[in-house]
Amino acid sequence: MPQARLMDGTAVARRIVEETAKKAAELTARTGVTPCLATVLVGEDPASVTYVRMKQNRSRKAGIASRRVALPAATTTGELVAVLRELSTDPAVHGILLQHPVGEHIDERAAFEAIAPEKDVDGVTFASFATMSFGLPGFVSCTPGGMLRLLDAYDVDPAGKRAVVVGRSAILGKPAGMLLLARDATVTYCHSRTSDLSAVVREADIVVAAVGRPRLIRGQDLKPGAVVLDAGYNEGNVGDVDFDTAVERASLITPVPGGVGPMTIAVLLEQTVDAAARQLGA
Repeated sequence: MPQARLMDGTAVARRIVEETAKKAAELTARTGVTPCLATVLVGEDPASVTYVRMKQNRSRKAGIASRRVALPAATTTGELVAVLRELSTDPAVHGILLQHPVGEHIDERAAFEAIAPEKDVDGVTFASFATMSFGLPGFVSCTPGGMLRLLDAYDVDPAGKRAVVVGRSAILGKPAGMLLLARDATVTYCHSRTSDLSAVVREADIVVAAVGRPRLIRGQDLKPGAVVLDAGYNEGNVGDVDFDTAVERASLITPVPGGVGPMTIAVLLEQTVDAAARQLGA
């Protein structure tokens, strides 16, 4: 039986970043202003520190200035909100990313809402979710947005297809479903209380795994020929899909790592340059 083709997020993301670098250079040449992404990190979670450093390096390669704002782990919600509001009013900053997790003592939603919608290049605010849901101009959540770009790169049209999203987080599962619905897919959301998850997933032409549980979805849970987008990233470089069995049944599948992850950063950088262009009126 033929194995699924891998959806190479690294290669697709590279093309997006190359185009973004051209747009950034042209914008800087026209305006004399370099697009700037501010990344706010609370505490010193090793994975978050590494991720922020990676984003800074990618930003630099794309011609985007990077401002790192490191706050102590004991930072309160009020203190974090004040920092984000200050960045929101700083004309030299065009995009803001709040790296999560931020610590259980912080009201993450209050922090997200302190980000001005025009600088919400990670697509985490109520305003961004609304524009995604209504198909209006705005910024998409980066990981779901990256998934849709992968589908486009591999000529997968969601229109008329059954899509099952496993996970309902505010910045991953829910917006993924909204973006697929906007592309005329018939969308079902699943979660920890879904009865007979395997039976629901087996009906899907497109499966989005975004629940944070390693190898939850197995090959036998898939409809033959399904397209599988695995947004899970668990300890040991393991996704939410059992790759070894899923690759025998799917037609297209994202590897972990190298699938959805690079696309997330590519969309973030692209949206930062777009945000700068809008703010500069260029």
